[in-house]
Amino acid sequence: MISRQPLQDFLRANRALWDHPGTRPAARKNFRKMVDCRTAALGMEVYASAIQEKFVFHTCKSRACPICGNRARLVWQDQIAASLPDIPYFGIGFTMPKELWPIFQVKRHLLHDLPALAAAVIQGWVKLEYRARVLLLVMPHTFGAHLNFNCHLHILASAGGLKESEGQWVELAYSKHPLMMMWKYAVITYLREALNANLLTYHLSPESLKQLLTAQHERDFWITKVSEMVSKTGFLMYVARYLRRPPIAPRRIMKITDRVVRFSTRDKKVGPIITEYSLADFVQKLADQVPDDYRHQPRYLGLLAPNTQARTSATVMLLLGQKKRSRPQSPSWRSLIRAVIERTRC
Repeated sequence: MISRQPLQDFLRANRALWDHPGTRPAARKNFRKMVDCRTAALGMEVYASAIQEKFVFHTCKSRACPICGNRARLVWQDQIAASLPDIPYFGIGFTMPKELWPIFQVKRHLLHDLPALAAAVIQGWVKLEYRARVLLLVMPHTFGAHLNFNCHLHILASAGGLKESEGQWVELAYSKHPLMMMWKYAVITYLREALNANLLTYHLSPESLKQLLTAQHERDFWITKVSEMVSKTGFLMYVARYLRRPPIAPRRIMKITDRVVRFSTRDKKVGPIITEYSLADFVQKLADQVPDDYRHQPRYLGLLAPNTQARTSATVMLLLGQKKRSRPQSPSWRSLIRAVIERTRC
């Protein structure tokens, strides 16, 4: 029978598979936090009265923990929704061929630049077409349904932009094909520059890697999606699922034995299927999805970039006829714990 916290129990029972120098430091640190989450190892709060005593263990606050990640997700969702103006938006998805995924899997420092690269592509196209600047929120995503490494980007782009030269807010739309062509060129050029600067050592020889990049650049089509106009609430609810959570929901895990982990997933072509990995492979799949320390998700770019927003947010809200909302305060852990205690008394 699967427990309520199968990932925590799995990591605790198979510590030898990941708690060693061969595991990425960020993954090893986050796995240790998950194992200790809500245990005496992290300490606890004691709430007592004359007739009742309750022990509340501290949580780990790890970005890979399903318990702590859910609270962080909800807090972020409320805060960013308050800072975004109430206007229509477009949802844009940038992918790349699967042949390039292993490069970013091995050279993780290159992942950090993908959101800025995508924002530069979108902002560059908008500037050419409309002479305007737009609001951009980029959410990097590195896993597929089968826990495979699949780096792609979910982007919220405003359906309007600030034309600073005329002090106007103009409506706009996005064209998929030119964005796809610019994105393809930007990624391949970025990797070529990294290779020329000796920042891209790989199991392929430099000559073979150049041939790989040329072949992917000559592909006619990279999957790029530009949705119909979406509300900010709907988009944030969707992308928030990828924020501060493990790459697999605990409810999907069907069976854990001393040899394999079996979980359910949904293949886009054949529908629901069951995926199975050995214990070592499952640990490696999880470790690949833990973000490095000090790598932020999501990224705020364009008019949402911190420096730019400080200068233009008042102008944007004035042109839109809206008032700037105050940022909601995130509830403290102490207040949440007390709320839980009050509910248990009822």
